[in-house]
Amino acid sequence: MSEKTGDTQDQPTEAPHYHGHRTRLRERFRSAGADALSDYELLEMVLFRALSRGDVKPLAKSLLKKFGSFAEVVHAPATRLREIDGVGEATITEFKLIAAAAHRIAKGQLQQRTLLSSWNNVIDYCRTSMAFADKEQFRILFLDKRNQLISDEVQQTGTVDHTPVYPREVIKRALELSATAIILVHNHPSGDPTPSQADIQMTKAIVDIAAPLGISVHDHIIVGRNGHASLKGMKLI
Repeated sequence: MSEKTGDTQDQPTEAPHYHGHRTRLRERFRSAGADALSDYELLEMVLFRALSRGDVKPLAKSLLKKFGSFAEVVHAPATRLREIDGVGEATITEFKLIAAAAHRIAKGQLQQRTLLSSWNNVIDYCRTSMAFADKEQFRILFLDKRNQLISDEVQQTGTVDHTPVYPREVIKRALELSATAIILVHNHPSGDPTPSQADIQMTKAIVDIAAPLGISVHDHIIVGRNGHASLKGMKLI
């Protein structure tokens, strides 16, 4: 079987009931909406597209047991997803498509609004983009004088617990874009968004270089699977 009809790797065994189950789940989704479905049921519906035959409920539950939540499943690295029996390239493609769509929607919401008047959208976007990454990333949102988004750039990608950040390079890029303000964002793959001393010191170094040049550092947001932290909200900058 080609990938057009789903993963050939460990295709679930056919059972007489699975057609009816798929139909009932789709009908419940259409009539009651996504909130009426549990995480594993929503994951089943994604798996329907990649695995055209068989009962996918056991696979959905295995994925949730392994990764913890729907969001963590679709954002999981492909290498880790391949470790799960029954997951092949078609399934991984479906998951990555959903993750990419969520990122694109969140980014679109940011671009339509003045960032500081829609702070919840900023947080949602940062978490969607980075909270489930397996390596640290350092991202900057560059803003104009109306606090609208000029550019969103990942400046550095590091290891599981460290990303090198060079304050002068951050400000150089802000000047190139004629940005008057920036929001710093990075993730903690451990899941705990609590800022480290290195995070605080690096942020203060950027603030010190930016201020004389008329560039404001609105915040430094740290995201993780367990939530987020704002250095401004914690009065650390």
